[in-house]
Amino acid sequence: MRALRRTIIVFLSCALPWLANAQNYPTHPIRFFIPYSAGMIDTTARAVAQRLSERLGQPVVPENRPGASQIIALDALAKSAPDGYTLGMGTQSGLVLLTASKKSLPYDPLRDFQAISVLFSTPFYLVVRPEIPVHSVAELIAYAKAHPGKLHYASIGPGSGHHLVTELLKTKTGIDILHVPYRGSSQADTGLLSGDVEMMFEGPSILALVKTGKVRALASSGAKRAKATPDLPTVGETVPGFAMATWFGLAAPAGVPRPIVDRINREVREYLSDPATQQKFAAFNIELTPSTPEEMAERVRTELPVWTKVMRSAGIQPE
Repeated sequence: MRALRRTIIVFLSCALPWLANAQNYPTHPIRFFIPYSAGMIDTTARAVAQRLSERLGQPVVPENRPGASQIIALDALAKSAPDGYTLGMGTQSGLVLLTASKKSLPYDPLRDFQAISVLFSTPFYLVVRPEIPVHSVAELIAYAKAHPGKLHYASIGPGSGHHLVTELLKTKTGIDILHVPYRGSSQADTGLLSGDVEMMFEGPSILALVKTGKVRALASSGAKRAKATPDLPTVGETVPGFAMATWFGLAAPAGVPRPIVDRINREVREYLSDPATQQKFAAFNIELTPSTPEEMAERVRTELPVWTKVMRSAGIQPE
């Protein structure tokens, strides 16, 4: 009985400060790691950070940490204290695709992170330089087959969604095009505009360049046509079975107290479910998809074997 009493006392002495800290959260600024440079994703993440700042009563400070296909930001997040004062973007590309493409990472996507909520999802857009004489997916395939190894495509790094979606196109069509990885989306876009590469799959931020005529859009990568570009066909309309969209979420280091996770999740879901928020981001052609922490974690868990199989079928081996 005395041993049991001592155990209870020890447990309470540890648990009560933990509960008190969770109830008082937050008491100082929160860091928010964004694994991208400037662009649409950065803008969306900063809007979420601003909302959390207003609702939590403490600054949520965005920190751009691009590079190494998101490894830099995710490694820093995984190694941060699990106290709710460091948040970061956890994405399909960083948690699923990168894991399937690397022999080893400095973190485990399931063990080292606490999922908070999915934020949004979006298709990729297949674009080419205007000088390339193609105006459709079918014409691009024909041109690539007539000029094997002559076309170069940009990505934001090996194992990224930009990389995988293009390799999926190569696998399904048999075209021979060369991969040129960049440090981030802005650098990849610059490479496309300067002529260092001729084509790429890029996120919805590229639509601004499409409108100016600096690049030509051929298709979107989703299973159905995007709402913002209903006249633009999907790749799947030409290449049967082709479909890919990517998702972006909010995460924290594993071990963050559940009351803190629930508080942040509640604020994020209320913000993303607000019609005013949805209208605000409609121009970005993204679908706001708030979720529970469990739903986001389940996405990672179920997608890992799926995309690992796709990569191996495409001949992409862990590096």
